[in-house]
Amino acid sequence: MALDTRELFARLIKCEAGGEGDDGMRAVASVIINRAQSPNGEFARVSNGGDVRAIITQPCQFVCLKETVGGEYNPQNVYNITPDDVHYEIADWALSGNTASSVGNSIFFFNPYSPTCPRNFPSNVGIIYNRVGDHCFYAPTNAYANT
Repeated sequence: MALDTRELFARLIKCEAGGEGDDGMRAVASVIINRAQSPNGEFARVSNGGDVRAIITQPCQFVCLKETVGGEYNPQNVYNITPDDVHYEIADWALSGNTASSVGNSIFFFNPYSPTCPRNFPSNVGIIYNRVGDHCFYAPTNAYANT
């Protein structure tokens, strides 16, 4: 199924943060935009000057883009998601260049399934910036530029 960038982004927002309310969904969308606008490191190379779709579809970044996980079918993938108006609104907001101040320049996020966020994620290239809902958001460190 061929999805345009807006549709893919709306589906990813719903899949990754649909239960996190508007603030959580905007925070996740902001990470995608921050990655596309990253001036250096891995995401700068992937986005090749700001290509949001290239960031969304980068391999091994979002479980929601995988049709199988651990050799099993992943029913919670973007191809099975039907976005609601709010997901399109947030995708449009982000694609217009907006980002949430709650996550600053964060380029990583994850749900630790615990009440605390590890200081660094995924390693020394990200440092905790803030927690929004169940997700921890991480800003790049100086070491990230060398990825």
